[in-house]
Amino acid sequence: MMCGDGINDSPALTSCDIGVSVNTGTDIAMDSSDVILTNSDLMSIVKLMDISKRTIRNINQNLFWAFFYNFLMIPIAVGVLKPFGISINPMFASFAMVLSSITVILNALRLKR
Repeated sequence: MMCGDGINDSPALTSCDIGVSVNTGTDIAMDSSDVILTNSDLMSIVKLMDISKRTIRNINQNLFWAFFYNFLMIPIAVGVLKPFGISINPMFASFAMVLSSITVILNALRLKR
């Protein structure tokens, strides 16, 4: 990660994995960076890293819940488990898919806290 605010930082901002510029920097630095801090406080980089870690964790949780609902409900709705006496009306399975979407949305909204 590279943080910069001037013209001489632009090549480094474009070539690094994550380029961070401050909003008081030049337009060239802001155009070549991936993230623009809204203030000139460099401690915002710590907040940026914290938010990015929580976002990745949240994406993994959402993928788990989406695959869990799909893995569980689709075979039951199709009737794969009917010989074992387990079946469900496809409308209830589609309702479970709606619950899956609601779970993912509510989990993603937790990032706003």
